[in-house]
Amino acid sequence: MFIVRDGEVLLIEKLTGIGQGKVNGPGGKIDPGETASQAIVRECQEELHIIPLNPVKVGELHFAMSDIPDIHCHVFIASEFEGEPTPTREANPMWTPIDEVPYEKMWEDDRHWLPQVLNGDIFNGRFQFEKEEILWQDVVFGETARDLWSGDRVC
Repeated sequence: MFIVRDGEVLLIEKLTGIGQGKVNGPGGKIDPGETASQAIVRECQEELHIIPLNPVKVGELHFAMSDIPDIHCHVFIASEFEGEPTPTREANPMWTPIDEVPYEKMWEDDRHWLPQVLNGDIFNGRFQFEKEEILWQDVVFGETARDLWSGDRVC
């Protein structure tokens, strides 16, 4: 989830789990019976004590990882939320100017799709990683990307 307002994006420093120590947007696993959009609202509540309003799906990510099971992510963006971003045991929130996003502290793939998402585009991305290094990638932008999405199905 990326909350964007007034030229800034709400990012987190991840304190636990996969990607610990990296900068990212809030998010996590889809629980049984949830849709991706329900999961992202719950994860934002757990990680930052906020409720994103009217999240819009802007992409999907598919990761083949060498050291952990494959990951399928749904990417959302919102411009409004309720609550105040609050540090938790899982994440430290940080408002960041869009032109100062710290890609060097993020997963390597983010620099290949996040700038376009923050500029209003939609996408579908597939990445193969060896530990934290990209070995292969395929990223599609625009309306043709939506045809590649798996959907917001219940897990």
